[in-house]
Amino acid sequence: MTISMYRASVPVLIRGLTNLQAILGKGQAHAAEKQLEPSVLPNARLFPDMLPLARQVHIVTDNAKGCAARLAGVEAPRYDDVEVSFDELTTRIEKTIAYLKGFKPEQIDGSEARHISLKMRSGPVEFSGLDYLLGFVLPNFYFHITTAYNILRHNGIEVGKMDFLGKQNNG
Repeated sequence: MTISMYRASVPVLIRGLTNLQAILGKGQAHAAEKQLEPSVLPNARLFPDMLPLARQVHIVTDNAKGCAARLAGVEAPRYDDVEVSFDELTTRIEKTIAYLKGFKPEQIDGSEARHISLKMRSGPVEFSGLDYLLGFVLPNFYFHITTAYNILRHNGIEVGKMDFLGKQNNG
């Protein structure tokens, strides 16, 4: 049995974004309950040289929309990275999920060998579609979701492994 590029990307990305949205919701509720200044948690970092929570969400959504677009051979929408409040970050996630839901399997399936070129600070990086998805997108996607989760957990938000994993879908 083989797995399709669509199934290995779009539903996985949507699930991760949905779980991140729920985790952010817990952070927002915690901030309201503790009467925290609204910018405290979105600007929180694990360490001074790491990016803040809001930037982690920007990167997660950029990875998700960029992945689907590149695998489908279309241009990804550009976001201005101005969202800083929980409401704005949630809206950005919702916008990204809606974008991903617009893709059909036939747009992405068969993209294993598609040439993907990323412009990086150090110069272009070249991938096949499969290597891009499995070796670049998914590790980066989960790294930034995990970092967002850890920022909130570090700041006292009661989230656990099942918040990260989300609802199991066995079908």
